[in-house]
Amino acid sequence: MTIGVLKEDFKKEGRVALIPAAVKALVSRGHSVFVQSEAGTGSRFHDEDYVKEGAGIVYTEDEIFGRSDIVLKIAPPIRSDYEKMQEGQIIFSAFNLAIAHPENVKILLDKKITAIGYEVIQEDDGSLPILLPMSEIAGQLSIISASQFLQSNYGGRGVLLGGLAGVPPAIVVILGAGVSGTCAARTAIGLGAQVIMLDKNINRLRRIGELFQRQVITSVSNQYNIEKAIKFADVLIGAVLVPGQRAPILVTRGMVAQMRHNSIIIDISIDQGGCVETSRPITIFDPPYIEENVLHFSVPNMPAMVSRTAAYALSNASFSFLLEVVDKGPGKAIRENKALANGVYTFGGFMVKKDLAQGFQLPFKNLNDLL
Repeated sequence: MTIGVLKEDFKKEGRVALIPAAVKALVSRGHSVFVQSEAGTGSRFHDEDYVKEGAGIVYTEDEIFGRSDIVLKIAPPIRSDYEKMQEGQIIFSAFNLAIAHPENVKILLDKKITAIGYEVIQEDDGSLPILLPMSEIAGQLSIISASQFLQSNYGGRGVLLGGLAGVPPAIVVILGAGVSGTCAARTAIGLGAQVIMLDKNINRLRRIGELFQRQVITSVSNQYNIEKAIKFADVLIGAVLVPGQRAPILVTRGMVAQMRHNSIIIDISIDQGGCVETSRPITIFDPPYIEENVLHFSVPNMPAMVSRTAAYALSNASFSFLLEVVDKGPGKAIRENKALANGVYTFGGFMVKKDLAQGFQLPFKNLNDLL
């Protein structure tokens, strides 16, 4: 099969979907790989690195879409990407279709695109193998960024995250005890902050208590507890994830208005719409913006801030799924790999996610009936 790797918009995304080592593995198995020129630049890979491993370099998106059975990208496709997709093509990308424009979804169906979303490839145990390393990175970066934006020169409260002898540390409130929330907690504790974590899942909170040996204050996530906790927060981390669906709004504008002035909100879940009402997507190059006297930093792709590390992690995590598709063909690969099947949004002209089909008022087909 022929695999095409798109160049991302470097103003928004620095990662690349496939590293040179993965290209070598595909070529050695008889597959062809085309890489758009400078696709790896944001991750500090050069065209020569890909050519050395057997890839062909092309210079436009049209060439990638026109010559490839499978197209790989990272950032959710924009309208021009949808329009360039070819009939029956397989697209690996973050799609975040829960917040996509209905016209873009219609294009996927009309062109019978097999749309495989990195964010919804899910194992039987509920884990998200491709999203997991990205969540780990985002969790760490959320605290590193918060520490920076708390500085007076960024308009923050002028608070040192870990405090000093005789000076209390910053209070970090984390909504969500999943992978990104856990990594955020670990990083915050390592820097000496006081951490409060809220989640609706008691078992997750119990795991957090055991993992951090009671260094994290845990609380059940509900409106009363959230409102109470964030009034004292220097940092609020939104780390809420509902796979394949829009993140619920847990923090209203009214709650934000009650927070400490010049505190900082890092909404990791903004890629799924955000869990804070005042959040809106910005890029990794944008400074925090202010709503209700509170700084906000809500970047949908925080891992792009460490693009090389993230590119390695993403390529490593997604490669086995890509390899199954190119070696077996999409039908057999999807039949035999349930995690991959869970990652399919559209197939054969139908929406195969029931919740999304209902949300977009589209006919729903069970994926197994189409294979």
